Amino acid sequence: MDSKADELPLSDRFWTWFEANKKPALIGLVIVILGVLAAVIIGWQRSENETTASEAVANITADQAAFGAAASTNAAAEYLKIANEHPKTPAGARAVLLAAGSLFDQGKYDQAIVQFERFARDYPENPLMGQALLGIAACWDAQGKTNEAVTAYKNLVDHHPGESVIPQAKFALARIYEDQGKVEQARVYYEELNRTEPYSSVGSEAGMRLEELLAKNPSLVPKPASPPMPNPMPATTNLIPVTVPNSVSNSASNTLPNAVPKP
Repeated sequence: MDSKADELPLSDRFWTWFEANKKPALIGLVIVILGVLAAVIIGWQRSENETTASEAVANITADQAAFGAAASTNAAAEYLKIANEHPKTPAGARAVLLAAGSLFDQGKYDQAIVQFERFARDYPENPLMGQALLGIAACWDAQGKTNEAVTAYKNLVDHHPGESVIPQAKFALARIYEDQGKVEQARVYYEELNRTEPYSSVGSEAGMRLEELLAKNPSLVPKPASPPMPNPMPATTNLIPVTVPNSVSNSASNTLPNAVPKP
């Protein structure tokens, strides 16, 4: 029986197997179809949710641009509502970050830092991570908690060197060091920014702060290198007598012209 089945074409052999295993095959087929449908529905729902959330975020941002401070007062709460309704979505991530920025602009630094930290915790792979880390440091800075601010700025600079906000973090560190009287550390950051960011506003500001810092602290101005000293000429030259063989001396004398004519 099995040998005859092996001689059949592939389609016939499949049908033979299907007839013998019809019930479990149908059950398996139904499970596969349901799984595909579920994946399609979930994907569609996520897409719809993301679209809805993105539109809501855009509407709030547009209202802020149009109405200014009047719209900004409630913006943070509206952003957070979107973030809570659409967690783990790109739009939800943007909503958290925008809420934190809105709270910062209102001077609510304690609330702002909570949302910046929430973003860093819930969306560690988001490309806007640098913005959140800079926001955390800025919140400490704005409250005058310089030790916490320095730690946060240095964490950003040292562990996230590829972020676009690194120049802002370095400038903030230089400013804090200058205020603390750590002028040498401030000079290092100002010089680096002036050299690496010459056409940006941060680089230009760093250049001006560097000039003021050097004017107030002349000791920081690098001294010009001294030119190399020439080698002294020896006072006397010791001549080593050279003995010329007679054969060489005689041949040389024969080739020299007579300086004085013979009488």
